[in-house]
Amino acid sequence: MTTIEQAGTVPGAAPGILDKPRTIAKAGFNRWLVPPAALCIHLCIGMAYGFSVFWLPLSRAIPNAQVCTSLTEELFSTGCNWRVASLGWMYTLFFVLLGIAAAVWGGWLEREGPRKAGFVSALCWCGGLVLGAIGIYTHQLWLLWLGSGVIGGIGLGLGYISPVSTLIKWFPDRRGMATGMAIMGFGGGAMIGAPLANILINYFKTPTNVGVWQTFLAMGIIYFVFMMIGAFAYRVPPAGWVPDGWKAPAKANTMITTNNVHLDNAHKTPQFWLIWWVLCLNVSAGIGVIGMASPMLQEIFAGKLIGLPDVGFNALSVEQKAAIAGIAAGFAGLLSLFNIGGRFFWASLSDKIGRKNTYYTFFILGIVLYALAPTFAAMGSKLLFVLGFGIILSMYGGGFATVPAYLADMFGTQFVGAIHGRLLTAWSTAGIIGPVVVNYIREFQLAAGVPRDQLYNTTMYILCAMLVAGIICNYLIKPVDPKWHMSEAEVAKLQAATAAASSTSATGSFGIGKGGFDTKAALFWAFVGVPLAWGVWKTLESAVRIF
Repeated sequence: MTTIEQAGTVPGAAPGILDKPRTIAKAGFNRWLVPPAALCIHLCIGMAYGFSVFWLPLSRAIPNAQVCTSLTEELFSTGCNWRVASLGWMYTLFFVLLGIAAAVWGGWLEREGPRKAGFVSALCWCGGLVLGAIGIYTHQLWLLWLGSGVIGGIGLGLGYISPVSTLIKWFPDRRGMATGMAIMGFGGGAMIGAPLANILINYFKTPTNVGVWQTFLAMGIIYFVFMMIGAFAYRVPPAGWVPDGWKAPAKANTMITTNNVHLDNAHKTPQFWLIWWVLCLNVSAGIGVIGMASPMLQEIFAGKLIGLPDVGFNALSVEQKAAIAGIAAGFAGLLSLFNIGGRFFWASLSDKIGRKNTYYTFFILGIVLYALAPTFAAMGSKLLFVLGFGIILSMYGGGFATVPAYLADMFGTQFVGAIHGRLLTAWSTAGIIGPVVVNYIREFQLAAGVPRDQLYNTTMYILCAMLVAGIICNYLIKPVDPKWHMSEAEVAKLQAATAAASSTSATGSFGIGKGGFDTKAALFWAFVGVPLAWGVWKTLESAVRIF
């Protein structure tokens, strides 16, 4: 096989604009341009977290129509309204397909590079929104599920992992910080997308149309432009590149390997499955809380949220329940802000204290906060309750942002993107475990006559037990057995295409990656930072009503 074939192009032909050799950085390129390129994609696909903004309008899309009585009727009938619960299955489709797509096409991404993966991600995510808009316009739920859920979910998976391997290679000196900068965008996507969707819905709606299909189309176009900018801004470092003046630590950290494990072998090691469970347990605890954040605050604090300390949830009037629902929406938004900040903060901290210690912090601090949550509720302290869950959600986001660097430490950087893709099946699993634990225990407690302000006490202790299991898994993680390490010759063969395309085979900076925030980098960061700042402002504006 020729080196050009290995790079994913046709023998004898010049590489296409999407092919990996065309994305190799040249002298003068600033590595700080890569994180905002990743944010362009992650801030768009992160709207998956904010899709609940569409459920209520879609549940009354047909004026004066009855609610569908069966799933078959919902899927194919054009004469009845969809149930919110059925629309909510979109979340399951999103995160199951995300994990599957990342696992199946992670190896392809490593071969073809981040630009082609980002391009395909944009086609799937934005094309899914367009197909979903057609499903809404024709009132066909199966088409909405297929478009936004299945095809969009594939776009989520490819877009989510597209920058991981590239960023880790660009920032060997700051692996955690680099992935944290990009992956925080996925948590921030809903902060921008949800208020934007509300603005568009209100603009397009009429007395006979709820304005959602037009909103899908508009957001599909906006996201496509942003994601294309991100995809074409991606660059990969040439083989042998290192940051200017940087040298690997003289005294090697036993938990950070200088070797590489092949994608075909990574899942055969106990380290892969231990990290899989570490991520699954951390995410299961957090994702269950995210899904129930709004009702949890309403049921626990009830009248306290509107200055009626002695009034329980059931005693509130319809108007009062509507008022506290609005306040609880601010709580959900505030949690998403902690989710974003945690992705950058904890991932950056992991560069200082190590990935293993970072996860120990997640689990131990999480146990303390979950165990104290019933006490905070009994005290009636909204501040301590909100702050406690804010820290918990920061560690939920931090777990996502830290795990790519953990994998790079264990398995090397050669296949880290593809290995990360396979590990994301833990997210798909957690997306089922977490909500089931929280929702079903709540229903069981409710049926048993437990007061609403105590519905979640047992749940908190069960989540503590899950985090104890996470501590054990994290403790068992040791360096990978050398028998799984690739030889230098194997690594050199894999890197041959990149080396040939960039005309480099030695080690050095090659004049690439120099400089920090120059004008070009600052402008690109502002391009993604301004929308993110707007989303933060809208979130804080809503969250301040809690207090």
